[in-house]
Formats: sequence, C-alpha cells, structure tokens
Amino acid sequence: MSLSKNNTAWGIRIIISFLFLLSAVAKLYPSPYFAISTFEVKQLYPMGFSEGFAPYFSRILIGIEFALGFLILQKNFLRSIIIPATILLLAVFTTHLTIVTIQDGGNSGNCGCFGSLLPMTPIEAIIKNVVAIILLIWLFIIMPKSSEKKDNFWILSTVTLASILALFMLAPIQPMESQFSVSTPEETTTIDTTAVDTTKTAPERIVTINDTLKKGDDVMAKIKAVIDEPEKHKSGYAQYFSNIDKGRKTLCFFVPGCDHCREAAKELTEMRKTIKNFPEVSIVFMNEEADLIPEFFKFAGAEYPYKIIEIIPFWKVLGSGKDTPGVKYLWNGNEYKYYWGITDNKFDPVDYQKLIQKPYSELKK
Repeated sequence: MSLSKNNTAWGIRIIISFLFLLSAVAKLYPSPYFAISTFEVKQLYPMGFSEGFAPYFSRILIGIEFALGFLILQKNFLRSIIIPATILLLAVFTTHLTIVTIQDGGNSGNCGCFGSLLPMTPIEAIIKNVVAIILLIWLFIIMPKSSEKKDNFWILSTVTLASILALFMLAPIQPMESQFSVSTPEETTTIDTTAVDTTKTAPERIVTINDTLKKGDDVMAKIKAVIDEPEKHKSGYAQYFSNIDKGRKTLCFFVPGCDHCREAAKELTEMRKTIKNFPEVSIVFMNEEADLIPEFFKFAGAEYPYKIIEIIPFWKVLGSGKDTPGVKYLWNGNEYKYYWGITDNKFDPVDYQKLIQKPYSELKK
C-alpha cells in the first residue's frame, strides 16, 4: 500500500475510533448507572425491549462500541471481521433512526447516540452514520488483503469480552425496586405568615348556606351545603405519600443535582410566601446524588416531605417521553396540570399561581 493510501487509511481508522469511543463514553455521562438507566428508559423501552432484557443489552451494546473503537486501530481480522461488523452496527442504527424519523419526525429530540453529553436529533445521527459507513467502505477498498493479520483472534475476543465486562462492573445491574427510600414527616422551615396576602386565598371549599326559618316548625334552620371541589380519585401516588389524594397538592419530580429542579423548587417556595392555603408540596427525588438533598432544600428556601426512588422507577413514574423538573397540580387525586422538562411544557410559576387560585367550577370547564 502506497504512503498516501496508508495515511488515508490511518486517518479513517482514527476518525472511526474516535466516534465509537466518544459514543460509548458519552453514554456513561454524567455517571455510568444513571446514564445507562436513562438510555434504557428513553431509548430501549420505546423500541420494545423488556425491563429484564434492556439492562443486559445496553451494557453489551456499549461494550461492543468500546471494543470496536479499540479494534479498528489494530490489523487482526480488520477487513474480514472488524470493518464489516462496524458497518453492520452503523447500518442497524441508521435503519432504526430512519424508521423513527418517518414515524415521528427527526428534527427534534435526542437520538441517544452520544447520550446527554452531545444531544443529536435522529436526522443528524443518520447523516453522521452514513458518512461513517462511506469512510469504512473506502477503508475496506484501499486496504489490501495482504495488510490484514489472521493469527491472533484472541485479541478480538479478549478486547470485546473485557469491554463488555467493564460495563457490567462500572454499572452493576440493580433490582427494579427502590433500594433507598427516605421521607421527612413535616416541613422544617417555617414560612413567615405575616407576609401572606390574604386577598389571594386559594379555593378549598365554597359553601353556600340557605337558612330558611319557618314559623311554628320544630326545625329552626335548613342548611344546604354545596361543596365546590372534585370527587376523590386515586392518583396512583399514595405509595409515596399517604395523603396525596386528599385536598390540593403540588407533586414534584426532581433530581437533587438538577439546577432547573432547584429553580422550580425555589419558585414554589416564593409563591408559598404570598399565597394562603398553597397546595401542599411533596417531592419524589431520583436516587442520583441523593447526598445533595440538604443542599437542594437550602437553595429552595424550605424543606418538604420527600421520597427517594431508584433511577428507572423514577423515569417510569415521571412518564414516557418526559423530563425533569416535573410539577403536578392535584386536587383530590385528580390531575389538572403537569409541567415537565425545560422547553415548551416547563414549569411556569405565573401560570401555576393563576391555576391554583381557580375554583373547581372554573377548572372543570
């Protein structure tokens, strides 16, 4: 092989190696178990992977990405196994992304190729994969068969198995059930009630009494009470907070280290200072950096009852396709508003303040 072709071949191999290693590392950001679990819930579950199989598939897939990133730089079975296997993997990814693009559109959302480190839309990922496939085909053509070694298959098997094993060690598979659950019985920070604007009373109950006195009757008064509130409903969150379906509640889904979640919590605390009978705040925390919860409450300006659940159950409770911070307005277990993420559906304190001051007669319209 001529010098120019050799340089071109090495250039392509380095580019492909970089792409695969970056893709694998990005799927472990910001922490291996959190990133892999998020990848499973947001990418694999929608594809039909079961909860039992997804944890194994995700780790094997990322391990193979690591292995191919390393193996593309050596010559053993490069033309016969490594290059074809890399093209095949990219082709599978591209086929899936093409289907997603046709069904849902490909101009928004994160395909998960580089995890949350480098968000990429499906269309962008397809372009990236096609370019990589073209480079690999070019590499296959310019590399003569004589340049390939076929005497050390153990290198391929050892690197692949070591990469996969490393993933299982970095992010051990954990039981689906929550392993760490903590609750605080009451708020420990007292809000100054003198700052409450009593003209902004939230609607708990509106009672109309029709007292008609009838002369000569033994009954002195007849009372008719009309309660303006929704019928009780099971929200499904009673396993976290026993009284969540009683009265008006603000249910939040936060990650302790999430800046957007902290801002939302702080905004809720500020509203509580000015609105009487503010819907009681309860928080479901993801078990990711749980040691930051005291710092979270310090930033928020108040402490609230909370539960901590594992990462995958948290994403499931939050809802398919949704992201943090999540804030729900519940009344007797009925959901009237759900804010989530940091884009179009993000938490809006002005909107929420107007919403919680509406009587039920207006909400049900």
